[in-house]
Amino acid sequence: MNVKVENLEHNMVKLTVTVPWDVFAKATDAAFNKNKAKFSIPGFRKGKTPKAIIEKTYGPQVFYEDAVDIVLNDTYPEALAEAKIDAVSRPSIGIETLEAGKDFVYTAEVAVKPEVKLGKYKGVSVEKADTSVSAAEVNAKIEEERERSARLVPVEDAKRKIKKDDVATIDFEGFTDGKAFDGGKGENYDLTIGSHSFIDTFEDQLIGKKVGDEVDVDVTFPKEYQAKELAGKKALFKVKINEIKEKLLPELNDEFASEVSEYETLKEYKAGVKKDLEEQKAKAAAQQNENAVIDAVVQNATADVPEAMIESTTENMVNDYAQRLQSQGIPFDQYLKITGTTMDQLKSQMRGNALKNIMTNLVLEAIAAKEKIEAKAEEIDEQVKKMADMYKMEVEKVKEILGEEGLKNVEADVKCQKTIDMLVAEAKLTAKAKKAAKEEKEETVEKPAKKPAAKKTAAKKADKE
Repeated sequence: MNVKVENLEHNMVKLTVTVPWDVFAKATDAAFNKNKAKFSIPGFRKGKTPKAIIEKTYGPQVFYEDAVDIVLNDTYPEALAEAKIDAVSRPSIGIETLEAGKDFVYTAEVAVKPEVKLGKYKGVSVEKADTSVSAAEVNAKIEEERERSARLVPVEDAKRKIKKDDVATIDFEGFTDGKAFDGGKGENYDLTIGSHSFIDTFEDQLIGKKVGDEVDVDVTFPKEYQAKELAGKKALFKVKINEIKEKLLPELNDEFASEVSEYETLKEYKAGVKKDLEEQKAKAAAQQNENAVIDAVVQNATADVPEAMIESTTENMVNDYAQRLQSQGIPFDQYLKITGTTMDQLKSQMRGNALKNIMTNLVLEAIAAKEKIEAKAEEIDEQVKKMADMYKMEVEKVKEILGEEGLKNVEADVKCQKTIDMLVAEAKLTAKAKKAAKEEKEETVEKPAKKPAAKKTAAKKADKE
């Protein structure tokens, strides 16, 4: 085998690979053995026809297509290794010579890893993520718990009207063009007012009604409604109010705190909620800070990323997305149909993230090389152990499943994380200026004019504080 390399623009290379005819001929033998059972020729049992007879009947090229695939699979990786090419895309293959008795010649155009020109990566300045927890956030979390602990109590007052957050027990039947439609009828259905679980303004039209009222509710089905025969149509629902239940929130006191938490008093419960929120925010902030530092470092770097590399990465992202949908029981073709998205549109949507991922990986790899950051054996073992603990498996079994290639990926992940940790440690995380934050808030509020005396008093008060 002979390999010639031609450097093209934008980090693309063209390999011209010459394969001796005897190698290609052996590939046609393999193609014959693979396909011989498909041929049925008079005078021979199926699968027993000699190769020469099949070639004479159908032409010598009958096995070329499969033979080409066999030769490419065998020789392309060898050609890359011989030429010392680090390919980062799928090859674009061209057949130059394919003729009996002559060397088989093909070309492969492929993207190679671009050179990265690093900018400043140590000591980059980024705004530090906020980790403070306000009283409003604590109260909101507690209100969520009160909502979960709420009780529904039937309304006894016959004059009491439906209001938002009530649960109305209703009978209903829907009509389009004066005729009842399938699936539009229900009895003693509990509908939470304000949940928007019913179409259009259905729930809004029940507000202000009482038990025993019979109401005509006019709505329009959405154009994208799942039942096509109803999509975009106007409908009339005849509704009867059978019962109203109101939501009663538990009183915010020590008893409530002890029922919903490990704490005995409301004060302790609030402190515990605040501590939990602070821990959550700290974890989220660490990730935000890390992302901000990486983004800043990547923005300072440049690389001529070949289009083929972007296309290949985008295709991999689309395939991963399709597999995730499939694991959730959603066929990919069905997803595209439901969302009205074409494959080209989906690729276009993912292209930006593909380029960002490529640049991030290239930059981190370049920094690791420059800083001579390596993954130690014990660090790799520690990462494998975490994987084993996660899946409740033996470490050796995980290593066996990962194989040599998988362990190389683990090593790359460890090296990448060490590089990120170094960048974050070197970065300058600056807190958002309180004055700027205050001015930003004041810009959204129109302040009333104050009397001079009031200004003076306020100034004195501020000085005193």
